[in-house]
Amino acid sequence: MTAVADASGAPRRVRVTADPDWYAPAGIALGIRVGDLVFASGQGPIGEDGATVGKGDFEAQARQALANLALVLKNAGSGLDGVVKATVFVTDIARDQDAFARIRAEHFAPHTFAESFVEVSSLADPDWLIEIEAIAVTS
Repeated sequence: MTAVADASGAPRRVRVTADPDWYAPAGIALGIRVGDLVFASGQGPIGEDGATVGKGDFEAQARQALANLALVLKNAGSGLDGVVKATVFVTDIARDQDAFARIRAEHFAPHTFAESFVEVSSLADPDWLIEIEAIAVTS
């Protein structure tokens, strides 16, 4: 995917999709690519059927959220190795911090991106225990 400038010379926004596009019904993009940057919307534990994966199982949900993030980034011309900033939202930081650290280590090399790990009272779906958003580069 080549970034194309608009008439003003500013990089054009390109909507990132997937098949199925699990966020299309909500009217938001899975991600937006602007130039060589990809801004991925928060990715939750949504399976291909649109249902929440692993209800009550943090590790299953974290793996699905990361798989969804990887797909969005791939479709934008990037990947998990292109992540420069991630924000991870969880509903119970004390319970889930160590498990996420183990799962993160399976997917990312250490010290290659910045991350915020934040506890929230709820997420977009009441069954979600985790949501991950990221900014990545494409080159």
